[in-house]
Amino acid sequence: MEFYGDRPDVDLTYSDVFLVPRRSAVASRLDVDLSPRDGTTATIPIVSANMNSVTGARLAATLARRGGLGVLPQDMPLQELDAAIRWVKAQPVQWDTPLVLPPEATVADAARLLTATTGYGIVVAAKPAGDLYAELHADDVLGIVPATRLGTALADARLGDLARGRAASIDAEDVTTGRQAFDLITAADAELVCVLRHGVVVGTLSARSALRSAIYQPAVDASGRLIVAAAVGINGDVAAKARALAAADVDVLVVDTAHGHQEGMLSALRTIADLDLGIPLAAGNIVTAEGVHDLVVSGASILKVGVGPGAMCTTRMMTAVGRPQFSAVLETAEAARLMGATVWADGGVRYPRDVALALAAGASAVMIGSWFAGTIEAPGELLIDADGRAYKESWGMASTKAVHERFGRLDPYELARKELFAEGISSSKIYLDPLRPGLEDLLDMITSGIRSSFTYAGAATVPEFHDRARVGLQSASGYEEGKALPVSW
Repeated sequence: MEFYGDRPDVDLTYSDVFLVPRRSAVASRLDVDLSPRDGTTATIPIVSANMNSVTGARLAATLARRGGLGVLPQDMPLQELDAAIRWVKAQPVQWDTPLVLPPEATVADAARLLTATTGYGIVVAAKPAGDLYAELHADDVLGIVPATRLGTALADARLGDLARGRAASIDAEDVTTGRQAFDLITAADAELVCVLRHGVVVGTLSARSALRSAIYQPAVDASGRLIVAAAVGINGDVAAKARALAAADVDVLVVDTAHGHQEGMLSALRTIADLDLGIPLAAGNIVTAEGVHDLVVSGASILKVGVGPGAMCTTRMMTAVGRPQFSAVLETAEAARLMGATVWADGGVRYPRDVALALAAGASAVMIGSWFAGTIEAPGELLIDADGRAYKESWGMASTKAVHERFGRLDPYELARKELFAEGISSSKIYLDPLRPGLEDLLDMITSGIRSSFTYAGAATVPEFHDRARVGLQSASGYEEGKALPVSW
């Protein structure tokens, strides 16, 4: 990356800078390879944050199917983490994971999982499996209720009554390309179809999903299964937890604490590195070149960068600690490159432009938190406010709510002591975007923006973008000038 003019002496946020177009030989956005090249098998540079309200098994599987990496939070009990990793590994790669409910379930039950939007639906099965890994046979399926139907049916209507007729289906053996699947679904005039293999439901598919499968390349492990990461803290028996997660086939371990440049982190990293588990180690959070050096020497190959830029974070206002994110990424990425490591820019992104700027500064991938918390796939039930708008709850990982989840087993006195030092927002409504309610809708928007940024810079890969990105400084009014005018002007 180079500055359009002199390199400034002050630290910069994403809104302080912009990308300058350059002569380009990249003819199409689809000619761009977004693989982060960070030691993972991800094919897009997007990582979901290890926050309780952001990443669960469902979001991690959906993200990996489109090439990204989900990081399960360290607050999950080890048994639940193990189950979540194994569930992600069991999910279909080519097809979407079916959402299955019994015929006696109501529209209200389904509405806790889905909004009334195209491309989703509920598979209504007479024998929904209690075992998460049990096969669902085509003969057990009563039909499919498209999500759009949920918006017109009464809340107490039974799904079995709405799922009249057999579900539209396609045979997995008949599908070799996304285009072929798209044509079959279009010909069936169905919003959602079951994908069958030898009479067993192996997934569902919509026309939009089929289209995406022709554009995105899934992130898979050596056995062809979806990838998933998991976070561990720096306290307790970190070696035992790391071994257990590796045994569950986790693909990346993220050693995480708010202040990553501390002795506790370095000790935990050395302990895990000495286990020689054969999987990448990410660690953070840090914001300086010194932090990069110490964490890499201790065993990390990926550095999580960012202190204070998150939407749910109050660290800077409470402590004055942190650093403007663009400059933090720029310095740490330069230091990491010299040591053969890479950087994940963690936090502070609100638009696709911010993701592009993080990559321009040298990040191999960008972690996204609250933006993803407001999606159908994020953990937790969908809730509806008084105005009928769908939302999910989100909270900071140092907040009182997070403290309760992390230390709920402590005796009341010790828990009360920890509550005294809680920071961050304990509860916030993250509203679903009516136009982009799903994770994949956001991925479409983000990756299309990044691809365009690459073409403007004349870069076909992430490393080329690191080299060719030219960044200029702008005033607050320059930033405002770049925003679209409201429709009502």
